[in-house]
Amino acid sequence: MCGRTACTLAPDEISRASGYRDRTGQRRRPQWRDGDPDKYRPSYNKSPQSNSPVLLSRKHFDKEAPVDDCVLAAMRWGLVPSWFRENDPNKMQYSTNNCRSESLLEKKSYKDPLLKGQRCVILADGFYEWKRENGKQPFFIYFPQSQGQGPLGATEGSVLGASCQDSESKRQEDSDWTGWRLLTIAGLFDRWKPPGGGEALYTYTVITVNASPNLQSIHDRMPAVLDGEEEVRRWLDFGEVRSLDALKLLQPKDTLTFHPVSSFVNNSRNNSPECLQPLEPGNKKEPCPSASSKMMMSWLQTATPGRKRKETEEDAEVKDEQGKSTKGVGPLQKWLVNSDTNKRPKNT
Repeated sequence: MCGRTACTLAPDEISRASGYRDRTGQRRRPQWRDGDPDKYRPSYNKSPQSNSPVLLSRKHFDKEAPVDDCVLAAMRWGLVPSWFRENDPNKMQYSTNNCRSESLLEKKSYKDPLLKGQRCVILADGFYEWKRENGKQPFFIYFPQSQGQGPLGATEGSVLGASCQDSESKRQEDSDWTGWRLLTIAGLFDRWKPPGGGEALYTYTVITVNASPNLQSIHDRMPAVLDGEEEVRRWLDFGEVRSLDALKLLQPKDTLTFHPVSSFVNNSRNNSPECLQPLEPGNKKEPCPSASSKMMMSWLQTATPGRKRKETEEDAEVKDEQGKSTKGVGPLQKWLVNSDTNKRPKNT
């Protein structure tokens, strides 16, 4: 299952945080598809039917573009098949928010996009999952954060496909983003047009796999996470990597970390920092924080705002999923902009 995510970065930060290398090893920063930054709203609590940032090959929009040239788009969560004939996509009688990796080739809704190479990567700070034990305890699950990581988790200075002579310049490019490492989730997308005419609607589904050993105590399923630039590149490169080979990338990943959060996140209308903050010690009704959550709490407590950011600076208005404004910026953003160079605060 994957029914809730968080994605709190502003559009320009998502572009920086999702830098990638093409087949030749050249560093690239994906640009947004025209008009799509305005369709995306940062949120601590994204649910199905909301728009999320998605990375995919530009060739899906421009047939002349190289297949390994990537672009960012805002797509609605919940796949609407291109063959759906109702005028209102909300009239679909079944859920397509998630699709099981084991049945991708069995159901037409997913088989058609898969065989057409319509693979995408959903970007998020992390996702929420609920453990059913004496009620429902929510957890926030995300990539471990380490100093020196570059975009999409590449180690600063890594040179996939690059020569040693290029290493210094590549290090400088990789270090451009040292903020929160985005979670990269494998998905499929489709393009639906109303039978009566109108603007095309792009939607996606999150692919799920069996949970990794460290997450099985929370839930038996997890999103199909792509770990690192090379896996992301292969999933998106439908020209070089055929569908059946791409499916081999969909494996449980034992690389995620997590911490318990407040039941405040249970209500999808709640959209504030409280959704993802680690629970503080001393609350008898809640689990004790893990080592990873203590580290995140340290980041959240010691961070202070630095440079100004669009839409998410402190004391500015932040729009929620319904487009309404909320005051202030969350602690995750504060950590991200701790200094003018986005350097991580030291743990205390």
